[in-house]
Amino acid sequence: MDPYDSDSSGFEDEGDYTETGVVLGYASEEIIEDTVTHIGGWPTWLDDSTPPSGEFAKCKVCNNPMLLLLELDGELYEHFPDADRRLYIFSCPRKACNRKPGSIRALRATRQHKSHQPPQKIEKQEPEKKEVEQPQAPKPDLGASLFGSSTLINSVSANANPFSSKPASGSTQFANPFAAPVAGPAPAPAPSPASTETKSTPNTLAESFADKVRVSSPPPSAQTAAPAGPPTPWPEQSEFPEPYTNYYIDAEGETLSRPPTPKIPDNVTIDTSEDAEGGSGGADAKDDLESDIDKAFLKFSTRLGHNPEQVLRYEFRGSPLLYSYTDAVGKLLHDTTPSAVKNTTKSSGASRMPRCQSCGSERVFEMQLVPHTISVLEEGRPGVGLGKDDGGMEWGNIILGVCNRNCGPKEIGVVGYREEWAGVQWEEAAN
Repeated sequence: MDPYDSDSSGFEDEGDYTETGVVLGYASEEIIEDTVTHIGGWPTWLDDSTPPSGEFAKCKVCNNPMLLLLELDGELYEHFPDADRRLYIFSCPRKACNRKPGSIRALRATRQHKSHQPPQKIEKQEPEKKEVEQPQAPKPDLGASLFGSSTLINSVSANANPFSSKPASGSTQFANPFAAPVAGPAPAPAPSPASTETKSTPNTLAESFADKVRVSSPPPSAQTAAPAGPPTPWPEQSEFPEPYTNYYIDAEGETLSRPPTPKIPDNVTIDTSEDAEGGSGGADAKDDLESDIDKAFLKFSTRLGHNPEQVLRYEFRGSPLLYSYTDAVGKLLHDTTPSAVKNTTKSSGASRMPRCQSCGSERVFEMQLVPHTISVLEEGRPGVGLGKDDGGMEWGNIILGVCNRNCGPKEIGVVGYREEWAGVQWEEAAN
């Protein structure tokens, strides 16, 4: 199987390795500047005074509070210049709820604010920045092409972390492709020069990251407002089970190493002619072997094997990497039409994901959690595997589909919450 056979776009061949448009997240125990993006722990809100409805905290199977798997600073000012965004994934830890719809739920928070500085002003400033920075910069590497950083993130570093919401030392550019300074609920009518410079940063960042991923934003359109006021309050922490250990997230662009091409010895020949019984020799043997293997899982595990410590994969409006083609989610997103490329996922799965329940728009892929997340969160957790109520997670893939238009409240400074689509691919059940 070709290890470069991928559902994701944006491949760039660099000889011994290949770069993709996917951003990988890695768990870190170290405290970094961005404390918003993390797995485990407790959720935080765009506005502490406006938490989501308590209904979002409950498992749809047992109706008990769930635990946080992921909180992601999802701000994308290149696509949604008037909105702050934050993404959440919750999971029920109870063994009886595993493998049941509604035991894993996703939530998106939005807050409208005054638009960031128009990109035209950024374009005028770019030549001056390049003239100053170009003589000092070495040949661009992966970090420079994705995040505007001159180094790859291979270790915990507050200044180099792409998820950080603060600029690196000596730089005016934010490293995080998803986060930027959070605008307050009621922006001042006349911002200071420092504030203006900060607000221009997300547009500069988007040109270095979003353009590489080659995504575009739909034109603004009318959106459906959220229902006023939560029907039930968000539960107190004492009502939740013990949370998973909090880990912050470091990030870097995905790089796939190229395996050496096997060389056939000169004194060896391969007979591909038909044998005496009418078979087709090696070709049939290969087909028979592949037919016994779950091609989706082989592709999934091979791709993750290039960077085995990854816990999440991010590619806004990209395509998810499927764990299986035969389960409900795989059948929904995997394109099997004759005109489709063999063994590929329909681009972004947009027209196949359930539409936004609030505004009816198509949903698009934004990110997915992969199995190493389970290993990190459950390491040393009491009760796991011991037959207790907290029986351990059994999912193999969680795919997050979000509203393509980022619908939410129209009022400036008002925080709104929308439940998004969590496509869960469960581990193969042991026979």
